[in-house]
Amino acid sequence: MSDIAIRVQHLSKLYRIGESSGAMYSYKSLRDTLTNLFFNPFRRMINPHSSIRSQKSNDTIWALKEISFEVKRGEVIGIIGRNGAGKSTLLKILSRITEPTEGSVQINGRVGSLLEVGTGFHPELTGRENIYLNAAILGMKKQEIERKFDEIVSFSEIEKFIDTPVKHYSSGMYVRLAFAVAAHLDPEVLLVDEVLAVGDASFQKKCLGKMENVAKAGRTVLFVSHNMQAVSQLTKRCLLLMDGECGSDGPTADTIQLYNSLFVSGPMSVASYKAPPGILGNHLTWARIRTSGENGTHHWGKPIAFEFCLEIIEPRSSLCFSFQIVNHLQQPVCHFWLLDADVPYRSRPGRFHLKCEISIFRLYMGSYTLTTWLSEKRGDTLFESLSGICPFTITMGGVHRPEYEWVPGVCVYIEDAKWEPVKEETVDITEI
Repeated sequence: MSDIAIRVQHLSKLYRIGESSGAMYSYKSLRDTLTNLFFNPFRRMINPHSSIRSQKSNDTIWALKEISFEVKRGEVIGIIGRNGAGKSTLLKILSRITEPTEGSVQINGRVGSLLEVGTGFHPELTGRENIYLNAAILGMKKQEIERKFDEIVSFSEIEKFIDTPVKHYSSGMYVRLAFAVAAHLDPEVLLVDEVLAVGDASFQKKCLGKMENVAKAGRTVLFVSHNMQAVSQLTKRCLLLMDGECGSDGPTADTIQLYNSLFVSGPMSVASYKAPPGILGNHLTWARIRTSGENGTHHWGKPIAFEFCLEIIEPRSSLCFSFQIVNHLQQPVCHFWLLDADVPYRSRPGRFHLKCEISIFRLYMGSYTLTTWLSEKRGDTLFESLSGICPFTITMGGVHRPEYEWVPGVCVYIEDAKWEPVKEETVDITEI
C-alpha cells in the first residue's frame, strides 16, 4: 500500500465571475455540439489564442494556480491564508464537490469532509431525525449511526431537546448538533474547513480536543483555519496560500511566522514611539521595545526589553509610572509597575531613562501595543496616558510549543519583570 494519502499535481481552478460554477462543465445538447463543431474553426481563425489559460478578461479569476503537494498517511497538515486565497476551493476539489480546471488529485482512502456544519439539516425534523439524515449524507451507514447515536447526542449537550424540531433551536444549539455529527465520522482522510469556530468558548475547546484525538488516531487530516493557535497546536506542517498559489510549505511555526510578517504585522518599521514637540508638563518623551526579531517582531519565549524616557517638570514624591500590554482586541494582557521608593524623578526635574527586561516572554502569537500611565501613586492626578503605541508582533520564531504549555487565555507565561535602576537620560532622541 502506498504511503501517500493525498497527491496533488499542478492543480488549478478557474471561475467565471457572474456565471454559475457548473457552466464550464455543463452537459450540452446534440444541437449545441453540432453548432460548436461548425463555428469553432472560424472562431479560431479570428482568435487563434482562444484557450482557457489565455483568457485575460476581467470576468474570470484563477482561484488556484499550479498547486502541487503530497500528504503522507497519518500526517496532519494546516492550510492558512487570507480570505480569498483559495483554501476552501482546494478542499472542495479534494472533496469532489467541484472539478479542477487543470491538474489532478489522487486520494487513497475514504474521505470525510467537515466543510460546512449543518449541511442537510431540515428545520421541520427533530434533532434525532436530523442526526440520521445528516450522518447519512456525510457517508455513515445506519448501523454506524445507531452505534454512535448516544455519543453524538452527549457530545452536542442538547439531550433535553433531541426530539424537538431544529427550527426551534438557537444558533448555538444548531451548530453543536451539526458538529457533533460531523466529528464522529471515521474516515481515513479528513478535510476540515474552519469548523472549530462554532458555539461558545467551552464548546470550541471541546471541539479542539476532539480534533486532537482524530489527529492522534493516525488519520490523515487537512485543517483549514484562521485560528493560528489551533493550527499551531494540531499541526507540524503547514501550507500558506497566497492569491491561489502556494507561498510556503514547511514547518508550521515558520509558515505562521511568514504569514504574520506578510499580513498581520503590516507596515511597521520599528516598535517605537516619539512624543510630538511642544508638550508641557510631565510626559513620556519616547518609548521603544527591543525585540528579538526584525521590523517589530518578537520570537516567542525570547528575552525582551521595554524602554521609556520621562520628561519630569514637576517632581512629586508619589509619582508613579506603569505600562500595559494590550492585544488586537484591546484586551489588557499584563500590567507592569515601577514601585521603587527612591526613583530620582520623584525628587528632581529632568529626563529619566527607564528599562524593564523580561528574560522569558511568552504571549500568544498575534499583534500587540502598549498603554502607558504617568500619574500619582494613588491615581489622584493623571499627568498622561497613551494607548496604541509601539506596535509589535509575537511569532513562534521556529519554535514548536510543547503541548504541556498549552493553556487557555492570552498570556502563556512571563518571567518576573526586572526594572533597571533609573538613570538620567543620555540617549539622543533624534535616533529614536
